[in-house]
Amino acid sequence: MDDTTARLDSHAVATLRYIRSSMEGAVLLAVPGSAGIVLGSIALAAAALCFTPSLRHYWLGIWLGAALVGAVIGSILIVRESSLRDLRLAGTPLLKFALCLSPSLGAGLVMTAVHWFAGNLHAIPGTWLLLYGCALVAASAATTRIIATLGVFFILFGLLALLLPDEWQISMLGAGFGGLHIVFGILIRRMSHGSET
Repeated sequence: MDDTTARLDSHAVATLRYIRSSMEGAVLLAVPGSAGIVLGSIALAAAALCFTPSLRHYWLGIWLGAALVGAVIGSILIVRESSLRDLRLAGTPLLKFALCLSPSLGAGLVMTAVHWFAGNLHAIPGTWLLLYGCALVAASAATTRIIATLGVFFILFGLLALLLPDEWQISMLGAGFGGLHIVFGILIRRMSHGSET
């Protein structure tokens, strides 16, 4: 009788472990709307700087600086949200989110260098928008569906930017990284407040 009880106890513990790991894997990362709003604001500031006649020639450096600042602040906001929801930093879904983003963002870095050395600066904004959109679509596996929708819009903006003349490129970067981030940040914020009530 004791042997049967011990087997049942070990089976119950194994079952609970399986259920717990399945639930942890099923949890979605909540990307805060504030991250989109902050990223969008940084992008709009970068676009405004690039429209300043004396700084227009330095658009690439301005946008690379804005991307670095945005990546740091966005990461802090997402990690902060995850810690508020008691998600482990090294576990799913935060790690899954980062792994899904990384290939397309890495490809963006490589393609920026390729375009730069080839003197094809016209293609950089469209490439950034396109590959960032691909990164968001991939990362939506660890987040909510609205992130995939945002990614699709970035892809469309990227394709459009690749077709437009040079004088439209800064506007496309501002509209994509600025406008789309802010609009979707507001939508995400409203949706998250609606789910709390």
